[in-house]
Amino acid sequence: MPDAHFRLMSLAFRIRDSIIPPERMLATFGVRKGMTVVDYGCGPGSYIKTVSDLVGPDGTVYAVDIHELAIESISQRIKQKGLANVIPTLAKGYDSGLPNSAADLVCALDMFFMIPDTDAFLAEIRRITKPDGVLIIDDGHQSREKTRSAIQTSGSWTIEEETRGYLRCRPVQPAIIQEAT
Repeated sequence: MPDAHFRLMSLAFRIRDSIIPPERMLATFGVRKGMTVVDYGCGPGSYIKTVSDLVGPDGTVYAVDIHELAIESISQRIKQKGLANVIPTLAKGYDSGLPNSAADLVCALDMFFMIPDTDAFLAEIRRITKPDGVLIIDDGHQSREKTRSAIQTSGSWTIEEETRGYLRCRPVQPAIIQEAT
């Protein structure tokens, strides 16, 4: 995304957030104290302050994006608001740079429609999510059917719940291989 588009998107998000506060949507995600939450595709950081407050000082928030301006924006918010539990992370392609099984919850909001290789993206999200973790993903600017189809065919996730605003997904668990005794 060109820098000018990122700046326009940031402005649009500020307007959206003044109408619909991020706290209202995040309240339904199940974020709790001590969790590790990944805001994947964090953009300018609309949800960062609220998630940081929800996980508390014992929790961690990774703010991940592929755009350098997003990481700059997050870094400024960290300094301005004293968000010691937020770690800005610049992803390289489909590599988030996060450790395996780090996240209790991954939020991928208003960005999935821009992902060219949804299988690679969903596999990376699966890699960084704990076996009992959750992915919250919305449609963004595409149909629910397209989002649902990409998730179901990825082999990485199962859809646990659909709401009007998002899908709650669980990681597909590897098959347990039993040895013959």
